[in-house]
Amino acid sequence: MKNKDERGVIRSRSEPALNPNRLKDKSLAPSTSTSLAANYRNIDASYDQGESAETSCKGSDVRCLDDEDASWISWFCNQKGNEFFCEVDDDYILDDFNRSGLRNQVPFYDYALDLILDVESSNDGTLTDDEQNNVIESSAEMLYGLIHGRYIATNKGLSAMLEKYRNYDFGRCPRMHCNKQRCLPVGQSDIPRLSTVKIYCPKCEDIYAPQSRHQDQIDGAYFGTTFPHLFFLTYGHLKPQKASQNYVRRIYGFKVHKEE
Repeated sequence: MKNKDERGVIRSRSEPALNPNRLKDKSLAPSTSTSLAANYRNIDASYDQGESAETSCKGSDVRCLDDEDASWISWFCNQKGNEFFCEVDDDYILDDFNRSGLRNQVPFYDYALDLILDVESSNDGTLTDDEQNNVIESSAEMLYGLIHGRYIATNKGLSAMLEKYRNYDFGRCPRMHCNKQRCLPVGQSDIPRLSTVKIYCPKCEDIYAPQSRHQDQIDGAYFGTTFPHLFFLTYGHLKPQKASQNYVRRIYGFKVHKEE
């Protein structure tokens, strides 16, 4: 059966209509992370295939949103694997100063910005439908991530991340002697595409890989090298005492001599 999209192009029912500015059906939007794309093809088979429509998205890598008309930012931050991200205020994104220098780093910058802000813009014919789906969505994720890295160093951004920290959204330290200390996301570089995000434990002051497989491919530059340390300077009362316990190697009860 055929139907027409917003621009009058006839499409089949099985093919989602494309919008150059925003994908109306967020559940059909492609994942912009290679790991998430792979996960779409490997949804956990342990979920009951007979689930009702209300719970059918529990086994997918995109969370259900009650409001189908939620903003792109809200949709993106609610994707499984994006729990580390907070929602950046539109006013912050609209300020040109806060986006300084990003135009040269992000391909299809203007399209990506329009998508993030849900702004109506027309396709000038330079992009095909596939590019609108894949390239622009990927560029929007990158642009939002780089803006996010700057936003979380502001008062509002720190406050938003504080709430997530209190809710254990960033995971706990896997080190036994840290007693499940809350962690914060951190990057090993402020330059994109150099390393993935890690979690920083303020108790042992070391970094670890995220405990969720969904976060393995998130760029560390989307959080930066400064954030966790600025966070504990701002909220000093939350900084725990440094871990004093360490594992001691023993053989038949005797400590193993330290190697020179």
